[in-house]
Amino acid sequence: MRKETRLSQARAILADLDLPKAQQNERTALCLLALLDLTPDKKWSRAQSPMIGITPIMDWARKHYGKDYAPNTRETVRRQSMHQFVQAGISLYNPDKPERPVNSPHAVYQIAPELLDVLRAYNTAHYTNKLAAYLSVRTTLAEMYARRREMAMVPLKVKEGTEIVLSAGEHSALIKRVVEDFSPRFVAGGRLAYVGDTGDKYGYFDADLLKQLCVALDNHGKLPDVVIYSEANNWLFLVESVTSHGPVDSKRHTELELLFAGCSAGLVYVSAFPNRKVFLRYIEAIAWETEVWIADAPSHMIHFNGAKFLGPYTRA
Repeated sequence: MRKETRLSQARAILADLDLPKAQQNERTALCLLALLDLTPDKKWSRAQSPMIGITPIMDWARKHYGKDYAPNTRETVRRQSMHQFVQAGISLYNPDKPERPVNSPHAVYQIAPELLDVLRAYNTAHYTNKLAAYLSVRTTLAEMYARRREMAMVPLKVKEGTEIVLSAGEHSALIKRVVEDFSPRFVAGGRLAYVGDTGDKYGYFDADLLKQLCVALDNHGKLPDVVIYSEANNWLFLVESVTSHGPVDSKRHTELELLFAGCSAGLVYVSAFPNRKVFLRYIEAIAWETEVWIADAPSHMIHFNGAKFLGPYTRA
């Protein structure tokens, strides 16, 4: 019971320090207790600050709390518990030898001295005030992660007063290029009807515009990544952003054709790629009577359209 109580207390402290939910677990609680050399029979006031490595932390947890982690768990302990401790300033990394190589088997961790003072007050009347003072001068790791995620999001301006925030990642970065680089060149004056991958599948959806075009949709999951309307030509561009999957192949062409069967505008099918290397991986799958746009050559398109565009170019 004493062991379980101590583990519960350690997990409560992880929550007090506002660590991400993924680190508010038993494994990370044991790491904290090992950093403090706080065995079940010790009071919090007797917490220490030894320098200790990953394998010794696991050995300590086995000896004092009966938690037997397999040797291949070492990287999990390092990457999913101790790494976050260092990021949050909870633990120092190689305080005895900061120049020690990152992958050194001799790497050690030590509880930050300012936090040690706070934790020695745990279960006393002074803990709340000490914790508040400690947190007041630092950003918690959960806040850091939230801020970092927000910075990683891709803002996309589509019209005055409107901004879409795309999820982070190369797929969203390509969608941004489609709207900002492809559309102005090939759909001049185009009106954005839909953008996926916003973190919210319904993030940008101009239902009124599609209704005007006689498009009735009941399954957003089958929509292409970007839909743009050219009023000048009465064309509706259906664009798939291809980074790891999803060009307009014959199967996808048929799906989109059925989905937009009632559309009063002409349909233009486009597969967008970040570069030629990715394009070449999918070249055999691309359906005829479709278009290809490559972001690193934004002024050009490849037309899989047979004789429709056959003819010589006039050189200046």
